[in-house]
Amino acid sequence: MPYTELNLDITEDHVALKEAVHKFSMEVLRPAALELDRLTPDQVIEKGSLYWDCMKKMYELNYHTVLIPDEYGGMGLDPLANHIFWEELAYGSVGFAVSIGCSCFAPFIASMVPDDLLIEKIIMPYIECRDASVMSCWAITEPNHGSDILMPNQDSFSDPNIVQQVRAVKKNGDWILNGQKSAWVTNGPIATNAALFVNIDPSMGMAGGGICFPDLTQAGVSRGKPLDKMGKREQPQGEIYFDDAVCPAEYMVVDPDSYVFMTETALAFANAVMGAFYTGVAQAAYDLALQYTTERVQGGKKICEHQLVQERLFRMFMKIQAARSYSRMAMIYNMNNFPPDTKFSIASKVLCTETALEVTSEALQLFGGNGLTKEYPIEKLFRDARASLIEDGSNHSLSIVAGSQIVQEALG
Repeated sequence: MPYTELNLDITEDHVALKEAVHKFSMEVLRPAALELDRLTPDQVIEKGSLYWDCMKKMYELNYHTVLIPDEYGGMGLDPLANHIFWEELAYGSVGFAVSIGCSCFAPFIASMVPDDLLIEKIIMPYIECRDASVMSCWAITEPNHGSDILMPNQDSFSDPNIVQQVRAVKKNGDWILNGQKSAWVTNGPIATNAALFVNIDPSMGMAGGGICFPDLTQAGVSRGKPLDKMGKREQPQGEIYFDDAVCPAEYMVVDPDSYVFMTETALAFANAVMGAFYTGVAQAAYDLALQYTTERVQGGKKICEHQLVQERLFRMFMKIQAARSYSRMAMIYNMNNFPPDTKFSIASKVLCTETALEVTSEALQLFGGNGLTKEYPIEKLFRDARASLIEDGSNHSLSIVAGSQIVQEALG
């Protein structure tokens, strides 16, 4: 059921993109996600599984380059098209949307600090890949550092007693990596490289960090078991261990002087995309509920004909329209302004994820007992939405980050 489009700036190209991605996500990703949801995490990433089939199809469609500028061969979408792309992909499967998004994190970061070597060794192999054999991840979360590692404007970020668990030490011209990233790293069990956030200068606390692009297929890297979780089970997550792994000096692209700035930039980008993801999830849940209420009969008539149901459907509709409008504005603003304004992206993430949880919960309620069964996809959307209030920074922690920014700006 297509939603009413309020944006008068939508072009024919935007509409064509929306229709193409929506069709793919519903015909390919949604059925695969439902099937993978019933498997163990090990089975999801087995060679020949539906996960790999879907990822390869997305690579063939060039979806893995959406975050890379067109000057390097990426999709080169404008900000509004970016939002449409991610919303429609997540409409079918938010787990697959997050996985393909994280799969290009190293080349995305590299495109911000491009030089000839990074273009040749990090960006181009990714651009040229069509079989998902080259895959990245955003390796930032750690066993003892979750949302706090995304709070660079807090005093604790510069406390020398609080540092990242993965350390990088310069030796013989290269960086030697030791430590552990947590089980929440998307694509952690399968990625071939990483945008790895590490600590370089412990005296600066977490602010003394760096970002590098290590090869995750080398002998000094090992993986934990893929994480067994309640939702988004088509999105592989797992630990990465570094034991004297080597990263060439030229692949350390961010040092402590720019680490806080780049962490804020990455957070602003990631949270803006999260807003688009969960707008798509909310819309998917609403559409399922609306269709169900036009078919289910209770009290002698279709339940959509009951006034209370109509009022509930309207409130769901209203929340989604508000979330879409705001998240689009935040993405358009921050993709057109550098550096991005983090508080706008955080507001998008918090608003849209909370909207997704509220809408999926109400949609499940409209399904009644059927909503609790796996015969209908609504219970999966509810589980997927619940994860969103924690991933990419918990909503409470992110609200502190944005609130602190607001106060700092007010005080000058």
